[in-house]
Amino acid sequence: MRCFLITGLLSLGLGLTAGYCQDEKKETKTEPAKEEQKAVNANEVAVIKTSAGEMTVEFWSDAAPKTVENFKVLAKKGFYDGTAFHRIIKGFMIQGGDPLTKDPTAEARWGTGDPGYKIKAEFNDRPHVKGVLSMARSANPDSAGSQFFICLDTAPHLDKKYTAFGKVTKGLDILEAIGNTPVSPSATGEPSKPQKRIEVQSVKIVPAPAK
Repeated sequence: MRCFLITGLLSLGLGLTAGYCQDEKKETKTEPAKEEQKAVNANEVAVIKTSAGEMTVEFWSDAAPKTVENFKVLAKKGFYDGTAFHRIIKGFMIQGGDPLTKDPTAEARWGTGDPGYKIKAEFNDRPHVKGVLSMARSANPDSAGSQFFICLDTAPHLDKKYTAFGKVTKGLDILEAIGNTPVSPSATGEPSKPQKRIEVQSVKIVPAPAK
């Protein structure tokens, strides 16, 4: 059984675990291919270009080095280009990174996609506050792959339970705009399905600006 989700509290104060599950007959890899396990430059940032505007994210390589490396490897391959933020919960987070969102006809399976492997969790002391980039996962701590979320507000119930690995340093207004996207009920009844497509046009890994 494969389920991608994040667990949180909605503004109504209701505990919620949401996601889409499906049976998976083939064995799932737990590590990226060795040829992709290459050291990456620690002095880099991600520029996430969306249909709503751009956000720049700094990485926390000291807190979650393997998670940062995995995100960079995928981004440099163009893995995220053409995906969408398929789950938006106002005041909580926006979730993306599912390759299945490139295909509108696969909407019933959005939220279940991955790069074909899982990575080990790197839970750390970085708090989940507004702008923090973290990995989505299932109930299994070591089930993250490519899906990520960005916090719209402080979410202490996620601390040390999800791998925080970066933070938006530029484009918080864009993050807020995406977070305010009108939504309708998803297949599970959760009010998180964007009524318009918020596409991730590209994720570029570039040198960090001089400070």
